[in-house]
Amino acid sequence: MNNPKTPCIGICSTTSLGDAVCRGCKRYSFEVINWNAYDAASKDAVLKRIEKLICQILENKLRIFSVPNLKSGLERASIPFDDELSPYCWLHNLLKKNHRQIENLKDYGAYTLPPYEQHSLEQLCELIEQELLVLCQAHFDRYFELPRTSSENSA
Repeated sequence: MNNPKTPCIGICSTTSLGDAVCRGCKRYSFEVINWNAYDAASKDAVLKRIEKLICQILENKLRIFSVPNLKSGLERASIPFDDELSPYCWLHNLLKKNHRQIENLKDYGAYTLPPYEQHSLEQLCELIEQELLVLCQAHFDRYFELPRTSSENSA
């Protein structure tokens, strides 16, 4: 197994703002801090979780019709992406880093699905981010939050 690349896209809010979930890559703060100490399997597990969450949200709002166009657009804009992950993760990176510079999403091999066509790209990006943060928090609450002791439950 290759050592997976960091999903960092240069918008880290865990270290700069103290967020529990990074606004850029969607890792939890403890994952950002400990990333370099993780083995390949642990890094891969983090990446797969993030990939599933991103795909779940983006596939319901956007459609990629040309992966080569998306890839070349990312390269032109110098936006990092991981070939090992779904192109929807690449699209997420594009939207996070560059949505204000995009005049036509079709130039990047993607389009907005009919239920969301009335949203501006900025509104759509905000909706995607809100939904991703809710999913990330729900995942954290389910799998990482420490159980409360009986004295905490009665307080």
